[in-house]
Amino acid sequence: MSNDLTQTITEIAGIIINELKLEDVTQETFDPDLDLVDEIGIDSMDLATIALVLQDKYNIRIDEDDYPKLTTVRIIATYINDKQNSKE
Repeated sequence: MSNDLTQTITEIAGIIINELKLEDVTQETFDPDLDLVDEIGIDSMDLATIALVLQDKYNIRIDEDDYPKLTTVRIIATYINDKQNSKE
């Protein structure tokens, strides 16, 4: 796994922990392969809020049609890295 992806995963985990006010988990202990809907219980409003924060932080646009695909932190990080790389 590249350092860029690892860093993005850690940053996204921190955003999710902060936005959802998750306790008993840190950026370092957050499992990037947890299903955000099924295992953490985020809903569409949570995902929309997180998407807005990510769009601002990474200067990308996340298409609402892609929301259902963004099920884990690892998938979101890969999605963001791909979006950033396609802008270069």
